[in-house]
Amino acid sequence: MTLISAARGFLAFLLSVPVLQGNGDLTARGVEYAPKTPSVTVSPSGEIEEGSSVTLSCSSDANPAAEYTWFKDTRGYPSREMKEGKQLVFSYVLSSQSGQYRCEATNKRGGNSVTYSINVNYGPKRTSVYSSPSGEIKEGSSVTLSCSSDANPAADYTWLKNNQPLLWGPSQPHTFPSVRPEDRGTYRCHAENQYGQLSSNSIFMDVQYGPKTPSVTVSPSGEIKEGSSVTLSCSSDANPAANYTWFKDITDRYSRHMNQGPQFIISYIRSSDSGQYRCDATNKLGKKSVTKSIDVKYAPKTPSVTVSPSGEIEEGSSVTLSCSSDANPAATYTWFKVNTGRSSRYMNRGPQLVFRRILSSDSGQYRCKAQNTIGKRYVDNSIDVKYGPKHTSVLSSPSGEIKEGSSVTLRCSSDANPAAEYTWLKNNQPLPWGRSQPHTFPSVRLEDRGTYRCHAENQYGHLSSNSMFLNVTYDPNTPSVTVSPSGEIEEGSSVTLSCSSDANPAANYTWFKEHEDSVKESGRNYTITNITSEHGGNYYCQAHNAIGFHNSTFLLIKVCIQDLKLTSSRTTTVAVRGIVVLLATVLLLVFLWMRRKRASRKACGHGGRPDTVEELLPVPVYENIPALTNRLAHAAQREPIEEQDGHHCAIIHTSASDNQDQDQTEMGGTSEL
Repeated sequence: MTLISAARGFLAFLLSVPVLQGNGDLTARGVEYAPKTPSVTVSPSGEIEEGSSVTLSCSSDANPAAEYTWFKDTRGYPSREMKEGKQLVFSYVLSSQSGQYRCEATNKRGGNSVTYSINVNYGPKRTSVYSSPSGEIKEGSSVTLSCSSDANPAADYTWLKNNQPLLWGPSQPHTFPSVRPEDRGTYRCHAENQYGQLSSNSIFMDVQYGPKTPSVTVSPSGEIKEGSSVTLSCSSDANPAANYTWFKDITDRYSRHMNQGPQFIISYIRSSDSGQYRCDATNKLGKKSVTKSIDVKYAPKTPSVTVSPSGEIEEGSSVTLSCSSDANPAATYTWFKVNTGRSSRYMNRGPQLVFRRILSSDSGQYRCKAQNTIGKRYVDNSIDVKYGPKHTSVLSSPSGEIKEGSSVTLRCSSDANPAAEYTWLKNNQPLPWGRSQPHTFPSVRLEDRGTYRCHAENQYGHLSSNSMFLNVTYDPNTPSVTVSPSGEIEEGSSVTLSCSSDANPAANYTWFKEHEDSVKESGRNYTITNITSEHGGNYYCQAHNAIGFHNSTFLLIKVCIQDLKLTSSRTTTVAVRGIVVLLATVLLLVFLWMRRKRASRKACGHGGRPDTVEELLPVPVYENIPALTNRLAHAAQREPIEEQDGHHCAIIHTSASDNQDQDQTEMGGTSEL
């Protein structure tokens, strides 16, 4: 009620009092009175729907007739005058016009009022959804989703998640006692009554949780070969999104950081990249890991070979060769022996090659082949079997007969490992040649002739060679001659001349008489039977073989014939001449001594050997003396035959000569009958 209305009522009241007191009879004729309690009607009747036209009509019994004023009462606020007049018309009633309306009827006698409630029905408005608590929601916490809507009558609600209806029923709010990651999503509600429907805004319930166990994929899938490109991809359900870190597990306690990010790319994968890879998915709420095994397939690496037992390998021992190679899948092994020319011979299949009792012939190069489905590799290993000398033999170069003065090499050979050292023996006596070989005679000599062998030795054994005879061949030395019988030879008896010479091969002998071309005899001995004065003269023998020849010194056979009646003067003459010969011999000895000294400085004679003067002193009958002595004594020897009890005698002297022609020149005219 406004202040103006109150004043009007009070004024009417004051005016009515005197009238009533002084004019009681006036009431019967037309009594004035204040408005009775008004009544309000609504048109149209029934429920009021927003947007329709509504008329509120107020009426009151009053005298004089009442005047009407409409007010809207708002709790907690002063009433607001809406309109003066009997009717309050809403041409387009709004939901906001629902409420308490008061109709106040007044006249001069007073006033009265009545309150009427208008309930405007309308469909949902301002439908909205919210969560409690709001913001980030951690997994496991309690969350309530509430939907609100302005509607009359109150709306029923339907919930949707990601635009899919939820079977929560029409009631709300909805509470998650322990929110789960799968509750994460976009929620909205749908409000509906008989006057309309309206969906709320969408709200995203962001349930945050630590990473779930990651999953790892390998691209390309299938077998991974060395050298290819491989990508490891890691993913994990997490909110907020996880960060990814890659590690390679080296040991149970040690890992090596490899990469940051959901993918780990190995552009050229190697065999060493095989192993366990770990993906760590991390966010602020936790961490989860997963491991993935990478098995890189690759051809065998260069194999390695071990020998057991280690160290030197001795013939007869047991030896095992073992081959191994890093390969995936595991390699198979095949053994070969490499022959000359690099060809190979199959030996065995398997990682080991076993020699139960190894032989020297097993030395050599052995090849191991490691192979798998990806490829193959080879490695060679040398086996050096140690053994004592075998097949020790000796040979000479040149072989066969060796001429004196030529160069000869004796060589010892033996199959041994390590190489043998050699000891040489001649006629089973050690030679001071040292342990090396071969041994060379720059100019072989007669004394080098003999039986040779060598003895080979190393730390594993020893063995002597066969024997080899070094046959040094040489031409005959100057022959020596003898006469049998010695002493005086009576005319008519037999005389045997014998010749001998050192030679290899053995010499053959031929006898000659000076100044005669014909051969007197072939053979070592020359026998003159029934000797006469005609047999007197110079004789020599020739020794010869395939290498050369040498002539002996001359044998002077002198037949002396003397009558029994020789005068004493002849005997005296012979004695004088004998003294002269003796003096000449002494002088000759001095001469020959000086000559011999000079000759010893030279290489004289045939075959590299100087001739030897057999005798320088006076000699008896039948004894050899040098030819030059004979020449000096020639005059004495030319005397007629000596008288010896009236018998004929043969006197034999030797005359040294190496050259027949020269001897003939020097001895010319010395033979007499």
